[in-house]
Amino acid sequence: MDSVKHLIDIALKEDIGPGDITTDNLVQSQIEGNGVILAKEPLVIAGLDISRQVFECLDPQIRFRPKYTDGDPIKAGAVVLEVEGKLRALLTGERTALNFLQRLSGIATYVRSYVERLGNKNVRLVDTRKTTPGWRVLEKYAVRVGGAYNHRMGLYDGVLIKDNHIAACGGIRNAVTRIRDSVSHLVKIEVEVSDLPGVEEAIDAGADIIMLDNMDINQIKEAVAVIDKKVIVEVSGGITESNLLHLANAGVDIISIGALTHSAKCVDLSMQIKSEIR
Repeated sequence: MDSVKHLIDIALKEDIGPGDITTDNLVQSQIEGNGVILAKEPLVIAGLDISRQVFECLDPQIRFRPKYTDGDPIKAGAVVLEVEGKLRALLTGERTALNFLQRLSGIATYVRSYVERLGNKNVRLVDTRKTTPGWRVLEKYAVRVGGAYNHRMGLYDGVLIKDNHIAACGGIRNAVTRIRDSVSHLVKIEVEVSDLPGVEEAIDAGADIIMLDNMDINQIKEAVAVIDKKVIVEVSGGITESNLLHLANAGVDIISIGALTHSAKCVDLSMQIKSEIR
């Protein structure tokens, strides 16, 4: 994908600049070596192909041998992958490859903890647009690797009428009517509401999906009863692992959580050069 290749190029240029002053003065260009990337903690791996592309940018003949596939759980101490090729490429690409792996695996690991807590509940866990600028495609990929789903990718692929849109249009009905007259009949219209009057207005206006934003559990249960399966119900705001099951049991269809991307911590991975090949 062009956007991912561009991001890798930016990351390498940012780190290398005019040259790796340490490696280039310590290691002769013809020397080859091999190394391994190790998991320093339990994690769900994501981003293996991205890390391969990093090393290939520096040495097109690199030999990249993953021991797992994206989405696999990995124990602390396990060898995630082996990589062999020009030693300069291994040393120079190490940090950039690890940055991608640590960030994406961190998201996948965090998402998996939410998915496992939901168990077999008939509710869909989705992300939001709260992503690192430039990293959206990758971070939303990591969400899928973790076992959850993507909400809209951007402003272009889904209608979501939020509070400021409603204010700008003078109400939910006006906003829904305007957008309904402008988009294809195949496009679903979602409306964000924060109280029961908003729920009722959104139903009357013909919304396809209603997002219950920052409501407490009692309000959510009331809203679900009012909606009575007329439309899809999404809930968002203030969601944690501790209240996840309460929301799932309230009868909602979708739970969207910005924290899946914006609050996930990078996992701990490291690279070790095992030997020099002569």
